[in-house]
Amino acid sequence: MTPSPCIVAGNWKMNKTVAEAKSWLARFLESYQPSPRVEVQVYPSFTALHTMALLASDRSIRVGGQNIHDEERGAYTGEISAVQLREAGAEVVLIGHSERRLHAGETDAMLARKLTAAIHAGLQPVLCVGENREDRQAQRHEDVVGLQIERGLAGWEPSAGIPLIIAYEPVWAIGTGMTATPQDAGAMHAHIRRRLEKLPVHIPEVRILYGGSVTPDNVAELFATPGIDGVLVGGASLDALGFLEIVRAAQRLR
Repeated sequence: MTPSPCIVAGNWKMNKTVAEAKSWLARFLESYQPSPRVEVQVYPSFTALHTMALLASDRSIRVGGQNIHDEERGAYTGEISAVQLREAGAEVVLIGHSERRLHAGETDAMLARKLTAAIHAGLQPVLCVGENREDRQAQRHEDVVGLQIERGLAGWEPSAGIPLIIAYEPVWAIGTGMTATPQDAGAMHAHIRRRLEKLPVHIPEVRILYGGSVTPDNVAELFATPGIDGVLVGGASLDALGFLEIVRAAQRLR
């Protein structure tokens, strides 16, 4: 069986206008050469998503949404449904990014419903999990992440045939310049796989990404760590050439 490609995903968060997104993509595509070993994903703001999907689809770049609502339609001002996101050209969607958990008060139960909505719409979900600094210092990090996985995947439907992606992002490393050591990241990825094996439902082909201040300077040692199937890049993805450097590192090392 051909192994699944590793993933390099860029989450732009609340950055870039449509014009800026076009400029970013033009610079990235000047030198980007697709590889079957590396899957590139970009998560722009909702306003730029459709444009990015149209311009990037023929260059093997998958465009995703940063969030969805769990309902398909209704009186939910300011929200976006999985169906709307899919129609706009998204193929993947982040579920439960730590900033959504923190700033929007998203709970594991809410995320389980969102994950189900994503699957029903044909979107590949990327379930984000991770501990904060207090959990890490108190040695609760494995329990915290384990519960996030169990509760977040409560609605998983294996019959849908959509592969799962999990992004491990230690909250204390996001946007701080700090990165979990490769040993810490590898240990947590191994723990996640063990917790997945204990679930009542079998979930095949899970790829686990690391996210948390990933940069061109530290990506090589992350890719060299067993069990890390890719990276979720935040701030460093805003620069097209810096993101391209991370993609090329993945292509060299995988």
